[in-house]
Amino acid sequence: MNFLLHTLNGYEAKRKRLLKKVPTSPLKDYLSVPFPKPSQLIESQKIIALDFETTGLDAQHDRLLSVGFVNLQNNQIKLSTIHHQIIRSEDDLKAENVIIHQITDDAKDAGDALAEVIPKLLERLAGNVMLAHFRRIESQFLNAACEVLYGYPCVCPIIDTLEIEKSRLDMRDVAYDPSELRLSNLRIKYGLPNHKAHNALTDAIATAELFLAQQANYKFHHLKQVLP
Repeated sequence: MNFLLHTLNGYEAKRKRLLKKVPTSPLKDYLSVPFPKPSQLIESQKIIALDFETTGLDAQHDRLLSVGFVNLQNNQIKLSTIHHQIIRSEDDLKAENVIIHQITDDAKDAGDALAEVIPKLLERLAGNVMLAHFRRIESQFLNAACEVLYGYPCVCPIIDTLEIEKSRLDMRDVAYDPSELRLSNLRIKYGLPNHKAHNALTDAIATAELFLAQQANYKFHHLKQVLP
């Protein structure tokens, strides 16, 4: 528990340090809102389930293709809050990736500029907690986007449904197949239906559904129990 409290307090300390450095911008507006307290009840906290589709896994060289997010609060997924946007990019897409994410060059070219998409995301995240499956992707690509647009990275507390499950598997001290931690496989484990994978919005909703199942299974009540 002390480690978890330290981690949450660490997020807040980083937010305050960055706030002093970042010039007037959507990132500064985001950083102006304090993060939730560790003792905050999960049920009453607004959580933003987020997913990115990207051209690859390297945030320094690859690009954001689309963003999807939805609010989760009071143990409910608020479908009235869904947001999905394709992001315009000058890079040509690789055919093998298009087969996966189904975003064509024409769709990409008709998307919104990164400078229009990220402020909307930061506004939604302000004062709230992000939820992702394998948070490294969302964290690194959001940081990279903020550095390009505003000159500084973002800091955000992130609940990771993959890490929640991995920590339980690791405690068994028994070998397991890493594929067990895929979003689709964990949904099967919890009796959740199949979903359309590799679409930012449907993956965000699927992650929110998985977290609700994990919360019920593991009896999570406070943020300090689920933030890494």
